[in-house]
Amino acid sequence: MQVLRPISSEDFAALKTIAVESGHGFTSLPVDDELLKNKIQRSQESFAKVLNAPMNEGYLFVLEDSQTGDILGTTAIEAAVGMQVPLYHYHQGKTVHHSSTLNVYNTVDILSICNDYTGSSEICTLFLREQFRRGLAGRFLSRARFLFMAEHNQRFSDKVIAEMRGVSDENGHSPFWQWLEEHFFSIEFPQADHLVGLGDKVFISELMPKYPIYANLLSPKAQAVIGRVHEKTKPALKLLQKEGFEHRGYIDLFDAGPTIEARLENIRTVRETKVGTLIIAEQVPHIEDTWALSNGQLTEFRATFTTEAMWDEATKTFTVNHETAQALKLSAGDKISGFVL
Repeated sequence: MQVLRPISSEDFAALKTIAVESGHGFTSLPVDDELLKNKIQRSQESFAKVLNAPMNEGYLFVLEDSQTGDILGTTAIEAAVGMQVPLYHYHQGKTVHHSSTLNVYNTVDILSICNDYTGSSEICTLFLREQFRRGLAGRFLSRARFLFMAEHNQRFSDKVIAEMRGVSDENGHSPFWQWLEEHFFSIEFPQADHLVGLGDKVFISELMPKYPIYANLLSPKAQAVIGRVHEKTKPALKLLQKEGFEHRGYIDLFDAGPTIEARLENIRTVRETKVGTLIIAEQVPHIEDTWALSNGQLTEFRATFTTEAMWDEATKTFTVNHETAQALKLSAGDKISGFVL
């Protein structure tokens, strides 16, 4: 079975492999041993905290094949972004140039730097290794995070965001960044991208233009990618749009990829999750639906998906087999939650 669980120190080698495979533009997993170890340690400390409000925590998960022990992918949640290190975005707006004397009326798109998402929770670091991209693994890896957030909602903000990877080529060059580089930064996109991954964002406030940028002054290539996602990110964007995430005009400073948002209580998975009591049976008939299931715990959080699960609305019970119960580390009578994947 494929089981989502909190990352452990023993997963370092697998996490580094994922960091290498994720390539350019995946700033949340830099190929740096010390930083990756720090991410694992921070995640372990976050899971161990007793909290009633979101703070500077980061929850990092891995998807594991319970039979082989292979790590198939990873995903993460940041509880409250921008609280210690500023989180910058551009916001797309408009300004009007109007002269009644000359009978001229022009509406111009502008990009204004802002910190509007400070304190929001962020889903991030979603990566499924290429050889495992089949079936429902990717959808599960994306949506299972919301099970954890629903079960521990006091740890997260009411607003949830996702920064989507913008357009860049196979060498990591971004058309949007190339314009910024030429006029303001004088460093190439992969280097800036790497610095952000290392947590070094001071150069942004030092070099980023302080005033709104007129979008029509950008190069045609830069204008064309504003609010667009990388080809490999399109499936992830579609999944989140089905969850109710919307683009409200915020884009990444470097590659102009869209940042999308939703209210936690309005996210489809949160709304559709069933919470009940576990029944364990020797055999459970295969059903048409696939259920994503969670044990609802914190440090021992486990989630998996199966077609051998039955929900009884009248009794508020889930019936699963011994294998599924064991994967979730649950016993008969325990609390269990799930949704149709």
